[in-house]
Amino acid sequence: MRPRAFLLAARDRVFARLPAYVFLPLLALLSFSAFGASDPFDDEFDEKPWSEIEVQLPAFPKEEDLIPFRVGAVRDRQFLVDGASISIGSDDVIRFTVVVISPAGARNISYEGMRCATGERRLYAFGRSDRTWSKARGNNWTKIRGDGNQYPVALFVDYFCSIGERTIMTPGDAVRVLRYGR
Repeated sequence: MRPRAFLLAARDRVFARLPAYVFLPLLALLSFSAFGASDPFDDEFDEKPWSEIEVQLPAFPKEEDLIPFRVGAVRDRQFLVDGASISIGSDDVIRFTVVVISPAGARNISYEGMRCATGERRLYAFGRSDRTWSKARGNNWTKIRGDGNQYPVALFVDYFCSIGERTIMTPGDAVRVLRYGR
């Protein structure tokens, strides 16, 4: 008898002696996994790809709408968010205008978006001295990195987001958090 034929015969003798109930769980497991692999029902719960809504630039910030917020240990600059510009889109992006005032009084104004789910931010436009907007050239989504002494990190961690999810639900929530903290 050839070695392969001998092994096949030995296998058949072993399986012939085993009772049928030993094979039932194995058969059920195989049929369940085969059914689950091709189940179209599972496809219904696949996450849809994220897409950003079309963004409209807000009105230029007014002094009375600016809300100061703290950024780590930085004390030589002022950081403010225009409360009237805060919006939360159906795409789960928090959009807002930030004003940074240097010790010499120079103002940097930007309109930005933040995605809590991915820890990213996007610059949409910069404010000009004539109170108009200039669209940002490189307006791709970028990861929020750095330490608590940078305003995007502070807004992400201390005010708007918490461990990958949005903690504010409405623009009013954002205003309250900026004014009074969590």
